[in-house]
Amino acid sequence: MNATDIPLRFAVLGPLRAWRGEQELELGSPQQRAVLAALLLRGGRPATLGELIDGVWGERPPAAAVSVLRTYVSRLRKVLEPDRNRAGGPRVVVSVGDGYLLRAPEDALDLTVVRQRAADARALRAEGDPSAAAGLLHAALDGWGGTALAGIPGPLAEAERARLDEERLALLECRIDNDLDLGRHTEVIAELMSLTRAYPMKEQLSRLLMLALYRSGRQADALAVFRTARRTLVDQLGIEPGAALRELHDRILAADESLALLPPRQQAQPPPARPPAPATRPAQLPADLPTFVGRHSELDRVRALLPEDGRMPSTVIIGAIGGMGGIGKTTLAVHWAHEIAGRFPDGQLCLNLRGFDPTGTVVTPEEAIRVFLDALGVPPSNIPSGLAAQAALYRSLLAERRVLILLDNARDADQVRPLLPGSPGSLVIVTSRSRLTGLVVGEGAFPLTLDQLTTSEAHDLLARRLGADRLAAEPEAAAEIITRCARLPLALAIVAAHAVGHPGFPLATIAEEVRESHGSLDAFTGGDDITTDVRAVFSWSYKALSAPAARLFRLLGLHSGPDVSAPAVAALAGLPAQETRTLLSELTRAHLVIERLPGRYTLHDLLRVYAGERVRAEDPAEERERAVERLLSWYLHSADATYPLITPKRARVPLPAPPPSCRPLEFTEHEQALDWCESERANLVSAVHQAVACGRPDLAWRLPAVLWGFFYLRSHLHDWLDTAGAGLSAARAAGDRVGEAQGLADTAAALRFTGRVEEAIAHQHQALALYRRLGDLMGRSRAVGNLGDAYLQAGRLRESVEYSRRALAIDRVLGSTWGEGIALTNLGDAYQRLGRFQEAISCLEQALTVLRASDNRWVEGVALDILGTVHHRLRRHDDAVAHYHRALETHRAIANRWGEGHSLSNLGDVQLDAGREEEARTSWRRALEIFVELGHPDAEKARERLARPPGRAPRAAGDGTASARTA
Repeated sequence: MNATDIPLRFAVLGPLRAWRGEQELELGSPQQRAVLAALLLRGGRPATLGELIDGVWGERPPAAAVSVLRTYVSRLRKVLEPDRNRAGGPRVVVSVGDGYLLRAPEDALDLTVVRQRAADARALRAEGDPSAAAGLLHAALDGWGGTALAGIPGPLAEAERARLDEERLALLECRIDNDLDLGRHTEVIAELMSLTRAYPMKEQLSRLLMLALYRSGRQADALAVFRTARRTLVDQLGIEPGAALRELHDRILAADESLALLPPRQQAQPPPARPPAPATRPAQLPADLPTFVGRHSELDRVRALLPEDGRMPSTVIIGAIGGMGGIGKTTLAVHWAHEIAGRFPDGQLCLNLRGFDPTGTVVTPEEAIRVFLDALGVPPSNIPSGLAAQAALYRSLLAERRVLILLDNARDADQVRPLLPGSPGSLVIVTSRSRLTGLVVGEGAFPLTLDQLTTSEAHDLLARRLGADRLAAEPEAAAEIITRCARLPLALAIVAAHAVGHPGFPLATIAEEVRESHGSLDAFTGGDDITTDVRAVFSWSYKALSAPAARLFRLLGLHSGPDVSAPAVAALAGLPAQETRTLLSELTRAHLVIERLPGRYTLHDLLRVYAGERVRAEDPAEERERAVERLLSWYLHSADATYPLITPKRARVPLPAPPPSCRPLEFTEHEQALDWCESERANLVSAVHQAVACGRPDLAWRLPAVLWGFFYLRSHLHDWLDTAGAGLSAARAAGDRVGEAQGLADTAAALRFTGRVEEAIAHQHQALALYRRLGDLMGRSRAVGNLGDAYLQAGRLRESVEYSRRALAIDRVLGSTWGEGIALTNLGDAYQRLGRFQEAISCLEQALTVLRASDNRWVEGVALDILGTVHHRLRRHDDAVAHYHRALETHRAIANRWGEGHSLSNLGDVQLDAGREEEARTSWRRALEIFVELGHPDAEKARERLARPPGRAPRAAGDGTASARTA
C-alpha cells in the first residue's frame, strides 16, 4: 500500500496537527503550518496566492512572498503525499488557477466533525430528545484540544482563533442549556459562574446561570446575577439587558411555575430567546434588472456559499463583491439576492452606504444601524445612543433570525463591520470598489472580484437591450461596439441606450461614433443622470484616493504596455519601491488597478483612458516627459542588465546614463534574465514604439540592440523584426548614423532568421558602408562576419567563404574571440557544404577551442551540430550521434530551444540512416514539439520527416544547421 492510500486526518481545534493513519506528521515551520491552516479552513474552496499571502503575513509580506509560499506548498505536498511522484500529480494540495485547494474528505478535519455533531445535537433537541443530544454535545466539546490554531502566526489564524472561540462558547451554551433540560442545574452552577466572570457581556450565560440558580432554590442569587449583568451592560455599553434576560428576571420575581423543570419531552416551550418579531417584515431589495445576463461562473461561486439542501447556515455568511466602477457589482448582488430571498423568511435589509458617491456624503455606521433598526420595527425612543449600544441591539434583534442584508457601495471594512449580525443564519452581501481585505481576513468574508464580461456575455447584453435581430443584421458593428466598450457593463448599457433612442440609426453609425471618441470617454456619457456617465463613475473612486495615489494613477495612463510590474511603476513615478507598493495597494483596494499576478498590475482599458485624460489635464508636460523618460530608461537599462547573462562575452551597446530616481533591475542567473525578458516582452516591444512616438530615437534603437539574444533564444522573430525596424526608422529620421548602423545590423539579423536572406544581405552591406564612414572597425568586423553567415544561408558558398575569411582576419587583429569563433564556425559549415570535409573538421575543431576559451556556448552548440553533420555525411553514424548529443547538451545549458529543435531533427536523420527508426521518430517528435511551442516555421519540416514512409532514409543534411552565428 502506498502512503497516499492511507487516510489523512487534520486537527485545528488546538495545535495544528496531521496524521497519516496512526503516524503523526511533521508539518514544518510556523509559517508553513499557517499555509496549511489557511487551506484547511477554506472548507473545500480554493485560496488564491493573494489571500494566502494576506492570511500568513498580512500587510507586511516578505519581498519574495510568492516564492516562499510556493516553497511551503511544495514541502507540504512532500509531507502529505510522499509517494506522489510515483502515484501521479498532487491529489491533496492541488493547484487551482492562481492558488491552491486542499482536497480531503469532510470527516478528515476535526472542526467538520465537531460541527456535524453539534448540528445533530441541535436537531435532536428540536425533536424533544435532550438525552440523546447530551452525548453528542459532550463529544463535540471534547473535540476541542485547547486554543484553536495554537502557535500559528498571521492575521488569518488570529481572526479564526477569535471566531472559533465564539463558536466553542456557543456550543458550550447549548450544552449547558441541554443539561438544564435534563435537570442538571446544580451541576452546572460552578461552571456558569466561572464563565460569566470570563464573559460578562454574554447575556445568554447570565440567563442560564439565573435559571440554574432559580431551579436550585436560590432565587435571590439568581436576581443578583441579573443586577450584576445589567450594571455591566449599562456601565460598559450604555444599554439595558435584552428582552430575553429581562423577561426571565420578571418571571423569577413572579415565581413563575413554568420555570420549574418538566420531564423531558413534556416540557413547555421555553420562552423566546430573542426579541419578539416586528410587526412588519422588511423587504427592501430594489427591483432586479430585467436585462440581466451572464455572470454564470460568478453566480455559481456565490451560490456555493449557502448549504445546498436549504438548511440554515451554521455561521454568518458574508459575500464581498468587488470590482471597478461600472463593472456591475450592484446588478449582480441584487440579482443574486432576489434569487435567494425566499431562503431568508425574516426579510431583507438593503442600504446604499454611499462609500463612493457623487455627493461625497458617506453613510456612517450609526446612520446605517438606525435605518435598519427602524426597518426592524424599533421605535426611535428605544434606540440607545452610541454605536456600540446600537450595534448590540441590532445584533440582538437578528439573533436566530434568517435575514438577508445587502450593503451596497461600501467604503471600507470599518463601515461594514458594525452592520454584521452576531449569530448564524443570516447572509450579508457587500459590494464595494475597495477590496475589503479586512473583512476577508478578520470576518471570513468570501471575496468575489468581478472582471469584464466575456465577449459572449457582452453580446447577450446588447441583444437583450437592442434585440437579437438588430445585432444579427450587423455583426461586425456589434463586435466593434463590444470591443470599444472594453466589455464594461456600464459602457455597453450607455451605448445601447443611445442605440435604443435612435432605432433608425444603423449600428455601424453607433460604432463609428464610439470609434471617433477613441482616446477619450466622450462616447460613454449617460445624459442627465450622473450615475450613468462612465467618466463621472470613475471620478468617484479617483477622488477618494490620497494625493500620492491619485498622482500614481494618473502616471499609469502614460504606460503603453498591457501590464506593468511594481519596479517599473516605481521608475515611472520616481519613488522608492516600498512607497510604490503601498500606493499600488491603495489603487488595488480601490479596484482602479488589478493585480493580475503577484507584483504585476493592469488597468481596464477605459480606466487607462481615464487615467490618460487626468494626467494630461492635471500634470504639466515637463513632468509627463520626465516620467516617460524614467520608465523607458528603466526598461532599457534592465534589459541591458540581462545582456551579459544571455550573451556572455559579447561587446555591449553603450547606453546613456539613467535619469535620477530610475533604479534598473540586476540579475545574477541566466534563467532569471530570460524569464524577466519573457515576462516583460510585450512591454519591451511597446516601449520601443513609445520611444519612437515621444521623440526618443536613442532609446528606440538601443532596446532591440540589447534584446536580440533573447529574441533569438525564444524565437520571437516577429517582435525582433518589428522592434529592429522601428529603431532603424527612428535613427534614420533623427540623422543618428551610429543608431542607423546598429539598426541595419539588427534588422538584417532578424531578416536572416525569418528566411528573408537576400534582404538581410542588402541590409548588412548598408551597415558595412556606414561602419566604414564612421571609422568603426569593430562594427565593420561584425558586418563582414554576418555577411559570411548570410551568404551561407543563401547557398552562395564561395562568397560565404570569402567574407568569413575576411572576418576571421579582422577579428584576429582586433583580438575579438567572439567574432573569431563565429568566423571559424561559418567557414567550417561552408566547407562541409562544399564537400571539403577535412577542412571543415579542422575549422570546426579550431572554432571549438576558441569558443570554449571565450565561454561562447551559443556558437559552441552550433559548431558541435555541424560536426555531427560532417560525420553523418561521411557515414560515421556513431560519431555523428555523439556530436549531436553534445550539441543538445550545450543548447539546453543556455535554453536555446531553437538550436535544440534543429539538433534533434538532425539526430533523427542520422538515427534513421543507421537503421534505428523508432529512435529517429522519437527525436523528430521532440523536435516538432519544440517548433510548435515556439511557433517556428520549421515545424512543417518536422511534420514532413514524420510523414515519410517507414524505412526511407533522408539524404544526409548538408544545410540543416541552425544557429545564432551573427557576430
